[in-house]
Amino acid sequence: MNWDWNAVAEFMPHFWDGLLVTLEILVLGSLISFVLGLVWALLMRLPTRWVRWPVGAVTEFVRNTPLLVQLFFLFYVLPEWGLTFSALATGVAGIGLHYSTYTMQVYRAGIEAVPAGQWEAATALNLPRRRTWTAVVLPQAVRRVVPALGNYVISMLKDTPMLMAITVLEMLGEARLFSQQNFHFTEPLTVIGVAFIVISYLASLLLRTLERRLVH
Repeated sequence: MNWDWNAVAEFMPHFWDGLLVTLEILVLGSLISFVLGLVWALLMRLPTRWVRWPVGAVTEFVRNTPLLVQLFFLFYVLPEWGLTFSALATGVAGIGLHYSTYTMQVYRAGIEAVPAGQWEAATALNLPRRRTWTAVVLPQAVRRVVPALGNYVISMLKDTPMLMAITVLEMLGEARLFSQQNFHFTEPLTVIGVAFIVISYLASLLLRTLERRLVH
């Protein structure tokens, strides 16, 4: 095997383009999954079964079907119904929706882990229900679930190459396109592999720092 540094130099502009797209997908997809997952978790705690059952059915369906199938559905089927979005917007929405069904379970576990005494104290103080959630329950629950949410961020990062299937040129998409055009496969794929390791490691450090600050 001959390593060609010229090929690496030629690939780097494409790599930076793909890296920006990957980070955009990761950040926006994480925000969607965190917010929507919390919404799902709160809806599942409502006493009305006519809300809980549809939410439960939707989240179970999304969680138990492959992400790639969901991306194809959003990108190729929705336009037939008159709903057309860019490939990047579709990918971000798809990966955010998919992972929201996992973060929902994380939030549920965190909420259920809040000691019963905290709920009783809020009741004794006659706090409104909304105040009980925002000032007592959710702050404690979120602190407990940061490590688990961080694991899903890293999992989401590793799933971003799936968006290549709907024409999104993230890091692997750029590497594949460059390799097909220049017949250099080793160099771009190696650069991409190293990039995923570095980003995952940095994300882990950031999450550990955040976890320590929340605990203390």
